[in-house]
Amino acid sequence: MAGCIRAAYAPHAERIADLPDVADGLDAAIANDQVWVAVEGDQIVAGLILVVQEGSMKLANVAVHPQHGGKGLGRALISLSESEAVRQGFGELRLNTHVAMPENVRLYVHLGWEEISRAGNTVSMRKILAK
Repeated sequence: MAGCIRAAYAPHAERIADLPDVADGLDAAIANDQVWVAVEGDQIVAGLILVVQEGSMKLANVAVHPQHGGKGLGRALISLSESEAVRQGFGELRLNTHVAMPENVRLYVHLGWEEISRAGNTVSMRKILAK
């Protein structure tokens, strides 16, 4: 999964100097949080990490390997995050993205998310879910 995540973020890493290692903490996430993967053959081609927080669920990471983009995997994983949050009793889903990834912000707004704050280079967003 680390390879998939790094490949998904590689185009952003080329233009965002302060982008952290996007796969850092993956072992802990797998051990402690909720992780889903999409597999093609024997390769992980997309992944989702959800973290339970007080009062909401956080979409901590959604990544699609660029060789598998355009198949709807990202949207399917975002939809899964929403249905899982509702299934687990949460009415709100949150996420953070980077200010230098305006295409992410536009996508999430298109999918019904709202921006709730900006601090430094972090854009925080939420989506209110129908229970």
